[in-house]
This record gives sequence, structure tokens and C-alpha cells, in this order.
Amino acid sequence: MKKTTDTPAGEESAALYGRVWDVLIPARAGYLAGVSPHYDEVFHDVAQRTEHAGSLGKTDIAALTVWKRLSAQTRWVTALMSLPDAQVRSVTEQAVTAVRDTTVPRSVAARTGRGIIWELPGFRTGDALASAILTAAAPQRMAVYDSRVQHALDTLGLTLTPTPGRYGRYLQILDDLLHHGGARANGWTARDIDTALYWTGRPAPAPSR
Repeated sequence: MKKTTDTPAGEESAALYGRVWDVLIPARAGYLAGVSPHYDEVFHDVAQRTEHAGSLGKTDIAALTVWKRLSAQTRWVTALMSLPDAQVRSVTEQAVTAVRDTTVPRSVAARTGRGIIWELPGFRTGDALASAILTAAAPQRMAVYDSRVQHALDTLGLTLTPTPGRYGRYLQILDDLLHHGGARANGWTARDIDTALYWTGRPAPAPSR
């Protein structure tokens, strides 16, 4: 697809979003058919605990690290685990409040929450785990970002650069897709779109011999 560097407008906008939705709908179906319905149980457990506690602790972050299949053999894990759980919860509580703030646009809430999580060890670069934490805090509003999502966005012609503020801009892209999706977007959440993008960005299967 033709790549755009700015938010498209008019007929160009309608054509682009139409092509993207042509990909998202079967991709979402593929994700639901291809991923075990039990895989997200860990995520849902963390989201439920966060709903009641209003924050995430080190145990929750550890669970999401496994859920995202990220390596725990890194310096940031040691640094994070060396902090008191109360300190971690103090930071994540602020982030939870930020992403749940419906008085501001979704993208603004995302950017604010991401900026707060930045304070914790391991969250100054990359958005994969940070986005998982923020999505667990507001699963009906936020969405997960990772390298597969980025690959899908690139392939679909939706520009998302790695400059600061990427997570907020990512949520703006998802908002734009929901806004321009028409009837096809009915019932979809930002999280639904991220799973469709994740499926779209998965590695192509190796050719059979």
C-alpha cells in the first residue's frame, strides 16, 4: 500500500482506511481461530486484579513479561525487582488513573500514562511491556504495541515513527481507524485492532518443500 506520512484526508483517507479494514477483519478472525482461547488468561487475571487494586505490583509486571514472551534475564528486571512493591504500585497507580481518564482523548491518556511508566526501570525505551501494563489498566480503552504491530502498520501504510510519544500516536491511529471504520468498526475496541495488527504482522510461514 502507498505509505502516508500525514493523516490522510477526503477520498484518500476513505480509500486508505477501507483497505486497512479489508485486512483487519480477516486478520482478527485468523487471530481468534489461531490463538488458544486460554492464552490471554494471564492478561485477564492481571487486568481483573488491577481493576480492584487500582495499581500493578511486581508480580503483575512479571506475569505480563511472561505473557508478552519477553526475556527476564536483563538488568532492568533486577533493578525493578530490587524496588519495594509499594514504590512500584505508587507509580503504576498514577498510570492507571491517567489511562482511565475519559475527560481527555484516548491518545492523550495513553501518552500521559506512558510518561508515568517511564519512571520505572526497563521502561525508558520500547513500548511492548509498557503498553501491556497500560492495557491491563484500561482494557476497553488502551491497546498493546509490539514489533509485529509495527510491521503491520508499516505494511498497511500507516506511519508510526519511534520518536518520543510513539504510544500516544499509536492510540491516535487506532482511534482514527475506529472513527473511519463505519459499520465495520461496530463492536470493535482498540484492543481488537491490536490483535488484528499482531496477526497481520506475524512472520510468514516457511515455504513447504
